[in-house]
Amino acid sequence: MNRLNRLAFGLLVVSIAAAAAPACDPDNGGITLPAGFCALVAADGLGEARHLVVAPNGDVYVALLGGPNGGGGVVALRDTKGDGHFDMKETFGAGSSTGIALRNGYLYVAKVNSVERYKMTPGQLKPAGAAEVVVSGLEGVRQHGDKGLTFDGKGSLYVNVGAPSNACQTKDRTAKSPGQDPCPILEKHGGIWKFDENKLGQTQEDGVRFATGLRQMPAITWHDGALYIAMNNRDQLDVLWPGTFTAQENADRPAEPLYRAEQGSNFGWPFCFYDYGQKKFFTNPEYGGDGKTSDRCGSFTPPVAAFPAHWAPVDITFYSDKGFPKKYDGGAFIAFHGSWNRAPLPQAGYNVTFQAFSNGKPSGDFEVFASGFTGKSPLMNPNDAVARPDGVAEAPDGSLYIGDSQKGKIWHVYYRGK
Repeated sequence: MNRLNRLAFGLLVVSIAAAAAPACDPDNGGITLPAGFCALVAADGLGEARHLVVAPNGDVYVALLGGPNGGGGVVALRDTKGDGHFDMKETFGAGSSTGIALRNGYLYVAKVNSVERYKMTPGQLKPAGAAEVVVSGLEGVRQHGDKGLTFDGKGSLYVNVGAPSNACQTKDRTAKSPGQDPCPILEKHGGIWKFDENKLGQTQEDGVRFATGLRQMPAITWHDGALYIAMNNRDQLDVLWPGTFTAQENADRPAEPLYRAEQGSNFGWPFCFYDYGQKKFFTNPEYGGDGKTSDRCGSFTPPVAAFPAHWAPVDITFYSDKGFPKKYDGGAFIAFHGSWNRAPLPQAGYNVTFQAFSNGKPSGDFEVFASGFTGKSPLMNPNDAVARPDGVAEAPDGSLYIGDSQKGKIWHVYYRGK
């Protein structure tokens, strides 16, 4: 086949693939995407959707938030008509869930106090058997109790255990309450724990603390030989330390950091916060900081990238090289749930952001990939948001799914070219 024939054949394949793919919604389901991308709403009204995962056959599994009156568990979705819309839905399990993953024939689900798994049968949407408990007794309360999970491909499972505090104060969220030093919370919270993915009946004590010095971080994933963590940083600098920090500083300064973790990494919470504008650590006021000093921070591992204050990262996935333009290869998509404490300034975040990587390191500035979820701008009250991104996952064909935690909408994002 000569060069012209090969070119013509390639264009024909692309045309056929585009024609076979489901049609996007005229308004992309209400969200804004870069040129060449489009989206359709594949499901709606699922409930408070958290993380999601896509099976090799295209089935999607969504973890659901539960409450004191029940709910939660998993909803399984299948498109039986090939039109891009999930017309088959099965629910199973119970209890507030966030992290979810498919691994070696099992569906793993991270709940507030445990990790469970279901044996999956090829071709079946819903598992037939009951859940097996991989880890129980994980620390977790309603504040920062959500768990993410990931695997290193070598037999280990990683789970975040958030810190039930803003900055380990003696009286949490009380103005000018000093921080505890040392911070007792760090013994069983504020870090990543590592477990054997194949062993049932483990407890937190059976795991190994892999990394520490973290506040809340359900956005975890294993990539390129290391664990990556997008963390929710501290809140209320101005409310808790009036006269030392202004409302503008609270809205701008404490970055949402992206960390690369190895065994033994310490990222500095609660003693220091990473400043978004100045790209350096500063001592938290609970430990004597005045917004200018960094005396407590020299030994802590800095982030590999940083994002604006209070955007609230809740999920992260690294993209393959399957269907999007080359610049997306190997980069990270991060779902930002959106802020609540930037008042009296407008709230911010509520997007899916892309951070490019090159040679294993972040390359250049991040860019907002998907926006418009709130339905209004400026947004002053988080409860007024139409949608809040909470999950992001790549499909086998290289397309992208985005989930919403307000009412449970799922977008399917495609690249159609310019």
